[in-house]
Amino acid sequence: MIIQWSDEDRCFVVSLPEWGKFCHTHGDTYQEALKNAQEVLELLIESSLEDGKPLPQPKIFGKSFQPVG
Repeated sequence: MIIQWSDEDRCFVVSLPEWGKFCHTHGDTYQEALKNAQEVLELLIESSLEDGKPLPQPKIFGKSFQPVG
């Protein structure tokens, strides 16, 4: 999950790269974007499991992180 501020869209944009290049959501605040992304991720996982599809392997983008909260 990658969360970035978009000056163009004036919101936080979240990418879920494991699920394909078109899997995005957004929020006006970082917390809202994270919440929306968690909801999307839950739906994607649920749908994949129901369809008998394997979950994608996690991708690692760097070695640092920022705690949320």
